Amino acid sequence: MAKLRIQDLLLTGKKVLIRVDFNVPLNKDGSIADDTRIRESLPTIQHALKQGAAVILMSHLGRPKTKKDVQYSLGICAKKLSQLIAAPVFFATDCIGKDVEKMVQDLKGGEVLLLENLRFYPAEENPSLDPNFAKELSKFGDFYVNDAFGTAHRKHSSTAVIDQYFPGRAAMGLLMQKEIKHLEPLLKKPEHPFFVLIGGAKISTKIGVLRSLMDKVDSFYIGGGMAFTFLKAQGISIGDSIFEENSLVEAQNLIRDCEAKKIALHLPTDIVIADGFRNEATFKTIPISEGIPNGWMGMDIGPETIQAWSVDFQKAATLFWNGPVGVFEFPPFAKGTQEMAQAIANLKATTIVGGGDSVAAINQLGLSSKFSHVSTGGGASLEYLELGKLPGIETLSDKVS
Repeated sequence: MAKLRIQDLLLTGKKVLIRVDFNVPLNKDGSIADDTRIRESLPTIQHALKQGAAVILMSHLGRPKTKKDVQYSLGICAKKLSQLIAAPVFFATDCIGKDVEKMVQDLKGGEVLLLENLRFYPAEENPSLDPNFAKELSKFGDFYVNDAFGTAHRKHSSTAVIDQYFPGRAAMGLLMQKEIKHLEPLLKKPEHPFFVLIGGAKISTKIGVLRSLMDKVDSFYIGGGMAFTFLKAQGISIGDSIFEENSLVEAQNLIRDCEAKKIALHLPTDIVIADGFRNEATFKTIPISEGIPNGWMGMDIGPETIQAWSVDFQKAATLFWNGPVGVFEFPPFAKGTQEMAQAIANLKATTIVGGGDSVAAINQLGLSSKFSHVSTGGGASLEYLELGKLPGIETLSDKVS
């Protein structure tokens, strides 16, 4: 059943409560390091404003420990938003309560109000702590729109509980629609050859995606920290590299199943290793066939792997990438991730990046416009590809034909 969309709502003269994802990365001085998530929400906000709606925005930011954790105040996002849209933007210093109700009441069509960080209330992440929290938030809108794809995999008060207070009036925003439009074909009918490049540290969070794509994919390429679990599963010495003991059997099973299904599973053939997990560590490149000695750890894919994978990728019709292939936050170990980004950006294929740290690398290199789609949600894009659904979408109203 298709879900209700913001385009299906008559918003003129109404108050529309929009869940956005303003969980932006911050610099050490508290300034916004990357405003991509705010910019991606603009089409939905502007759509509502053009119809003359009063727009109430809610979001979380970071992982605050207390209500007074001012470093996680959304005030900075309200300032940034006011620079990006030609509409008055107001900021509420709380997200529920009488003062907020008054601000919502006074809000006119064509104006925007951003509520304070939802996670200042524990009931946002754990709705059972206070079932009334979602109800309080729901008072602020005639309609509810979920445009926060980055948190659509979470069963939080503002993403998967609040919908019940908007029967027939809970809709998908434009960003949410865009995300699904690009990810859905990977599950249904990707154009072949279809390659998947997976990096990052943990195999346990990504094994489900690898499994769900096995019937569609032609080749897997595995880098980052998770490669070492696969290498260890093959009996290769990985020294002090990170790996997941609990996932060794799963890795062995995946290797065996790929062989049975004739899916090419590519692991690094050479590795940049270092004598410590730090920027200034001594490092060198070794062929993986030698094994990593004790006292050393894998930090990046090596030049031979970069070259081989870059050439391979040119055969792809569709390529999905999630997760850096090295410790790219340390400049000496960023080359693999940067070269992968460059190689994929130059392809004529459909190229989709599943959020997370890979996006930070792409943005650093100024390459985001060269990809078919850069997702705003790492965890959400992976869960969608694994399960084919997300709690934040499932609970929205069905579209009545």
